[in-house]
Amino acid sequence: MIDRQRLAELHAREEREFVERHPVSRERALAAGRSLLGGVPMAWMTRWPGSFPLFFDTASGARFTDVDGIEYVDFCLGDTGAMTGHALPQVADALSHQARRGITTMLPNDDAAWVGDELARRFGLPTWQMAMTATDANRFVLRFARHLTGRSKVLVFDWCYHGSVDESLVTRDPATGRTLPRPGSIGPQVDPSLTTVVVPFNDVAALEAALAEGDIACVLAEPALTNIGIVLPDPGFHDALRALTRRYGTLLVIDETHTICVGPGGATRAWGLEPDFFVIGKTIGGGMPAAAYGMNADVAARLAPVIAHDGIDVSGVGGTLTGNALALAAVRATLGSTLRDEDFAHMIPLATAWTDGVRSVIDEHRLPWTVQQLGGRAEYWFCPPPRDGATAAAAVDHELDAFMHLFAINRGILLTPFHNMALMSPSHSLDDVDRHTEVFRQAVEALVA
Repeated sequence: MIDRQRLAELHAREEREFVERHPVSRERALAAGRSLLGGVPMAWMTRWPGSFPLFFDTASGARFTDVDGIEYVDFCLGDTGAMTGHALPQVADALSHQARRGITTMLPNDDAAWVGDELARRFGLPTWQMAMTATDANRFVLRFARHLTGRSKVLVFDWCYHGSVDESLVTRDPATGRTLPRPGSIGPQVDPSLTTVVVPFNDVAALEAALAEGDIACVLAEPALTNIGIVLPDPGFHDALRALTRRYGTLLVIDETHTICVGPGGATRAWGLEPDFFVIGKTIGGGMPAAAYGMNADVAARLAPVIAHDGIDVSGVGGTLTGNALALAAVRATLGSTLRDEDFAHMIPLATAWTDGVRSVIDEHRLPWTVQQLGGRAEYWFCPPPRDGATAAAAVDHELDAFMHLFAINRGILLTPFHNMALMSPSHSLDDVDRHTEVFRQAVEALVA
């Protein structure tokens, strides 16, 4: 239904507007290109629309200002890392206070015990360890799972995302079922079919067939797919997943790094999930790099001798900065003051309003698009609601994505760059949501005029 010639013309117009509005960012980007690969300190920062990345000056709450002095409503929030809102004063104060008392000693302090207790209270697993990122936490958990089961393989769902974990940067060949490197994954250390089995999300029969082979150490799963678009579980899918993993002696790892948007205890608490391991990252440090992984009592008892072994320092689990005092101070300040029931009571209705606003525009113009909500997160697609990752991936329209994002940026709205997703924070308002609906309507009207 979209005229591609018109789309190209509109995109070119928006690109010209972007360049004219951001001369200082353009200058900074050119300068950064002298010493930074791609002109950015981390490769993903090249994924923004526009011919160069914006350089931000300040960020606070649900807004940031770029170096050209333009303010934006931020629905990306560091792709969940700043879901609490930017520049929380209590986190900044905790970081400043702890930095003057010592940052890293490889020794625990009182914050460590508080954080462990709070994680257990929120997510329901009794025993915890820290990591620097959710990627690290997932890596560590996969090692533990292989050790405990004596099995070599990991099962993930097609088009999942669990950070830069090698075993999870995979997809499934729909014709043969063979595990393939995910498009964009570079330099896999081994053929991923040696380490990983991939099945479609929501496909219970395929899941059971894979587990029945008896070589799967663990299933690594998000409660809902989030990084290929929000793909919700079918009714009963998680009950089947838990029952089948227990039947075949496979450990279940739930990664809630994105699905923490469901509530204070994530989907695990809200949906009554019962994982053997649980991974959480990004949000718990209020923007400071920090992550954690929990385990049930049985797993903790079985791992106790491993942790006590004098070779634990070369086990492949940990790192000298893991669990440092600065990160723990940030986690305590964050979890002690935000991501509470009252915060989600504010965020989730805003996500509903965002969803309703987008849907009203889609319906008005009779577009074959859809919008999906998961707690305080929502996203629109240019297709009907998919049930699995492959269907979602097949519907990606890079040209249309780029236009919608660039149109929004030029009108003061930032969405998550990898897809058309918005995340709410306690600092967002209904006015912010209404502004997005207005901009989304303008973009659609330009396309279909």
